[in-house]
Amino acid sequence: MDVECLKTLNCNQGAVRAVRFNVDGAYCLTCGSDKKLKLWNPYRNLLLKTYAGHGNEVLDACGSCDSSQIVSCGADKSVIIWDVSSGTPLRRLRGHASNVTCVRFNEESSVAISGSLDNCVMCWDVRSRKNEPIQVLKDAKDSISSIQVTDHLILTGSLDCRIRQYDIRTGDLVTDFIGEPVLGASFTGDGQCVVVGCADNHVRLFDKDSGEMLGEYGGHQTGDFRVESGVDNTDAFILSGATDGYIYCWDMVKAEIASRLEHAPGVVVNSIHPHPNKGALVSAAGPTVKLWGKPEFLDSDVE
Repeated sequence: MDVECLKTLNCNQGAVRAVRFNVDGAYCLTCGSDKKLKLWNPYRNLLLKTYAGHGNEVLDACGSCDSSQIVSCGADKSVIIWDVSSGTPLRRLRGHASNVTCVRFNEESSVAISGSLDNCVMCWDVRSRKNEPIQVLKDAKDSISSIQVTDHLILTGSLDCRIRQYDIRTGDLVTDFIGEPVLGASFTGDGQCVVVGCADNHVRLFDKDSGEMLGEYGGHQTGDFRVESGVDNTDAFILSGATDGYIYCWDMVKAEIASRLEHAPGVVVNSIHPHPNKGALVSAAGPTVKLWGKPEFLDSDVE
């Protein structure tokens, strides 16, 4: 993946637990161990807003489809819905019995879906005043490590070595046994495959419908950390953070390391998020976030 470091954000919020682009990639969110959530324009290295309200580390966040709201979750066992412009919490949702590790909006941002160390996935009606979840998915036998939501599927990864696809329309559940604890699972851009980061220092590619393994990518180390993986916007490269401070990029077809991006040697790159429609990504390691892309990409976005 032919990109270079364009910007480095010194987030000043302790260790950054997760970094996420918003829906169109114009902004990014950083989740801090200092209990705060921050909104940035990464192209200008500009902090736009700080959201304070969690009682412990913020572990994940997601912007709504119109960028008017943010949902975040943390080690205080809560899920918070925020108003972006005012910075105030609109709803504080409690139901999980342990750290809430991951959270996403559905496509219309009417439902927030959260996963926790308590092995449960909870669905929350954002528009209702009710504080109880509208659905609780209790199929996992270990912690939920990741959630991704499409127009009709909820994809979850769990440390019980399984990924699960819940069909929202039919209510069906498809479970695939991966054989190793799952650190994260995400769909490719075309929706045909699932990229699964595993705790045995491998990222694996599976066919979404058949469950057949199509590729295996190694050479990096994840240690005991929840290191994120994914795919670039062209579905050409598999991406993963690593404990050595590098982002690994594999050619999806050849399953060979195409490049390594140096974030911070010796510091765990725990979070990565590819740009939704351009050849760029953000990564988090320790207290810093880096924006990767081509210089002309930065020029076009700043104008």
